[in-house]
Amino acid sequence: MSKFDARARDWDKNQRYIDRSNAVAKAMLQTIPFKKSMKALEYGSGTALLSFALKDKFEEIVLMDNSQEMTTVTAEKIAEQNILNMKPLFFDLEHQDYTDRFDIIYNQMVMHHVNDVDIILSKFYSLLNPGGYLAIADLYAEDGSFHGEGFIGHLGFDLEILSGKLKSIGFDNIKHQQCYSIQKTNEEGKVSEYPIFLLTATK
Repeated sequence: MSKFDARARDWDKNQRYIDRSNAVAKAMLQTIPFKKSMKALEYGSGTALLSFALKDKFEEIVLMDNSQEMTTVTAEKIAEQNILNMKPLFFDLEHQDYTDRFDIIYNQMVMHHVNDVDIILSKFYSLLNPGGYLAIADLYAEDGSFHGEGFIGHLGFDLEILSGKLKSIGFDNIKHQQCYSIQKTNEEGKVSEYPIFLLTATK
C-alpha cells in the first residue's frame, strides 16, 4: 500500500487541503474562460477536492489517479452525492498511454511527486484538444523543508524553467501567479510559509 492509499480515508478531514483546493478553484475560475461544454481531466485527482469545487463548470470530468484507494474513496463520494458528470479512473499516466482528448487538464500539488515531469507534460499536450488549457498548481521552489528529510520528489519548481519546458513542447500563453500559501510546521518546529502558484497555458 502506498502512502497515498494509506491516507485516502482521512484525506478530506484535513481543512488545509479543502482550503487549498477552494483557493486553486477560485484562481482557475478567474484565469480560464470555462465553458459548460468542456471535457476536463484532473490528473492526480486524489479524493477530487478540486474537481468537486468545479463539478458544475464542465460537461464531464475524468478523475485520474494512480492510487487505488484514492480512486475508491472518490467513487464512493460521487455515488453518495449522485453526481453524473464525474468519472473516477485508476490509471498511471506516467507509465501508461491514454488516448482520450480533453479541453482542459488540471492538477494541484501533484507535479512535485512525478518522477519524469517532461514525459507527463508531453502527454498533457497530446491529450489536449487544440486551444485546450493546462492548469498546474504546485509549490514554488523551496529548500526541502516542506516534506522534510527522505523526500525523493521535486523541491517545488522554478517557474522560468517550468515555463521553458512547456514552451519547448508547444504550449503557448504561459502565465503564472501565486494563488495560495501553506503555513506548515517543519521537523524543527519552525512555522514557515510555502506559496503555491497557478500556472496556465494553452495548446
